[in-house]
Amino acid sequence: MKVLEFAFHTVELPLVTSFTTSFSTQTERRVLILELTAEVDGALVIGWGECGALTEPVYLSEYLDGVLDVTTEHLLPRLVAASASDELTAESVAALLGRVVGHRMAKAAIEMAVLDAQLRAAGISFKSYLGVTRDRVPSGVSVGIQDSIPALLDTVDRYLSEGYQRIKLKIRPGWDIEPVRAVREAHPNVPLQVDANTAYTLADAEHLSQLDAFDLLLIEQPLGAEDMRQHALLARRMRTRMCLDESVVSVASAEDAIAWGAAAIINIKPSRVGGYLEARRIHDVALAHGTPVWCGGMLETGIGRAANAALAGMPGFTITGDISASGRFYKHDITDPFELVDGHILIPDVPGLAAQPRRQRLAESTLSTMRIAF
Repeated sequence: MKVLEFAFHTVELPLVTSFTTSFSTQTERRVLILELTAEVDGALVIGWGECGALTEPVYLSEYLDGVLDVTTEHLLPRLVAASASDELTAESVAALLGRVVGHRMAKAAIEMAVLDAQLRAAGISFKSYLGVTRDRVPSGVSVGIQDSIPALLDTVDRYLSEGYQRIKLKIRPGWDIEPVRAVREAHPNVPLQVDANTAYTLADAEHLSQLDAFDLLLIEQPLGAEDMRQHALLARRMRTRMCLDESVVSVASAEDAIAWGAAAIINIKPSRVGGYLEARRIHDVALAHGTPVWCGGMLETGIGRAANAALAGMPGFTITGDISASGRFYKHDITDPFELVDGHILIPDVPGLAAQPRRQRLAESTLSTMRIAF
């Protein structure tokens, strides 16, 4: 594959409703979309990628402007050098960019665009590339922190009426036991889990243990991203299964989490771990250890949502993920919208990894575009 041009589209999409977690409130989602123009076997092909980084470094250390800087100054020169000697494939991207430490979200977006172009040129769907045989995946929904418990119950009721099969509640100190209790009492049989996004410390173990009464699927990332040992200690003090998100950034960290008893379940977010190929490797390791995984989300547009749906079709993804309908977050997505079908999202089975944006909608949502030709 020969790289001809990269275009970086900074897109802003207003959210249908604000989304509050323990670390931020979002009313719109600013997303970096990568458009790769490449030559494959003499033919021009376009590949699309999406970066999960937020505008501020509040989820992980990466943020949108930093991604642009490291990508243009340090990652692309290495990629293009390999492209010029015809050594570039999606499978080689991680190694080519490996001398740059960290910046997994930036690397993931590049790998995604290269893999998308590679699959389109070969006429292969991401579903087929992964060996997925399912045609759909069950859909769960993430419910942000609400203004009141009645508002929370109304929101949960609405999502359940739309067909979502699992509810995830965002929690933080001061918004945890009573909201969860209210939802569980209103819906005693609904699969329910909670996500703290690193909001607690091990000193909160006794308080968090109160969640054991509510028959939760899991508690996700209650402690800090670097607190692997502390998560293992907390896991021994709770009946609710421990799930890690921010702590798992690679196959190595996934293996550590499993071996140390810090994670009974792993949330795989491709952007967080450096790309879909590393996400597949984490899935394979977890499957070998009998550790369930599920596919989390970063409020992706349809570009990333399509790829996530295919990834979640792999056999180790036995817990319903955060692959919701486009309308959960966006009134107008930049791709054709994903809709719920009997509580499921259909897995695309067309050439490529990503869904293609609608050009007019992409243009309407774009704040700026930077093009680099080679």
